[in-house]
Amino acid sequence: MSTPAMPRRRLLPLLSPEQISTLNPGLADVIEYRKSGLSLNHIVGCPLECGYCVRHLFDNFEMKTPRRLMSDEAAVAQLVSHPYFRPHRTPIQVFNRATDPMLPVVKPHTFEVLRLLDEQGLTNHVLVITRWRVSAEDCAVLNSFKNLRLTILVTHSGIDHPQIEPVNSAYAADSLRMLFEHAEKYRTVLYWRPIVPGLNDSDEHIEQARELSLSAHATVFTGLFFREEIKAYYESHGLPTPYTDTARRKIMPEQAEQRILDAYELGCVGVTEWGTLFRKTSCAVAYAWGEADYNGHYGVRELCDICPPEQLALCGKAWVKPPLDAVVHEARALGAVGDIEVNDRAIVVEGLDEPPRYYLQHGFGYQCHDRSKPHHYRQHGRAPIGWKAEDGPETS
Repeated sequence: MSTPAMPRRRLLPLLSPEQISTLNPGLADVIEYRKSGLSLNHIVGCPLECGYCVRHLFDNFEMKTPRRLMSDEAAVAQLVSHPYFRPHRTPIQVFNRATDPMLPVVKPHTFEVLRLLDEQGLTNHVLVITRWRVSAEDCAVLNSFKNLRLTILVTHSGIDHPQIEPVNSAYAADSLRMLFEHAEKYRTVLYWRPIVPGLNDSDEHIEQARELSLSAHATVFTGLFFREEIKAYYESHGLPTPYTDTARRKIMPEQAEQRILDAYELGCVGVTEWGTLFRKTSCAVAYAWGEADYNGHYGVRELCDICPPEQLALCGKAWVKPPLDAVVHEARALGAVGDIEVNDRAIVVEGLDEPPRYYLQHGFGYQCHDRSKPHHYRQHGRAPIGWKAEDGPETS
């Protein structure tokens, strides 16, 4: 089979140094370490106007036309030379912060980044998240990469409020089916988000997600980032605010989760049929590839009560409590202060921001938490909004 031709590369305009200097510093720094991996974002700007978009946090929601901060070659070189990058190990995300990677003008750059990484023989997990249209021709290109463990996550919310979700969710549904039908070298995951009580958690919405889950190698469900910037946008546009308070973590109330799990349990006993459901993105990605979770969630065992037995066995075999002296050595080198602990759920440190914590987490395959920001039992690292206090172990 011949390798499909890449789409013609009509390059996006480059921002000048002066223009880049006016951007939010978070946008000007094209590499960010997130929980799901090193995130490469040298293209900024998106016309899709999803009301809850994280672009609000970077002061560029009004930037509708995508632009480049640098060339694809320079961006990839910066990524693979990043001090936290480990060949074949560090998960990577492409264009998940400031644009959609499958927009027609962005897509050639997405494919070029993937090609540049693949030609280096890298086998790292690479995550591409989209809600836009994907064609059979796009699938052929995605299947052409020989080395990368490439996963396309299709964001689908089912929200039909035109100011909160202007993009018709049918686009994502069609793309998911297209991707799943043609998948050979890549995997596809239904990214069911953001779930907001009263907005898209009805029986009809859940049934829609159930049907879509059958056209994915795995499904992950999650809640809403509702930060001050997003709340301000809702209020200034007269949108119904889903919560009174904001939070640094995603909000997924207990009752909303339970409604989904109740429906899922019906599927488990044969009343209806579901694809395989997960609470965490890396769990879904790892399952799709037949691997153990690279984020070490197995230590937070209440996360695993919906996982297939074969996946539990796989994660359990790979999950090894790291020796304290090795953790202390690496954590101190990264700037950790105070006590360093390795318990049966996670490494617990003080004085480290998210990037070095994720570096430790991916290096050891073991959760790494900040003592000052505890992960409470059963909340799974989510915001406390919508959860009742419950007895049980608490980890930082």
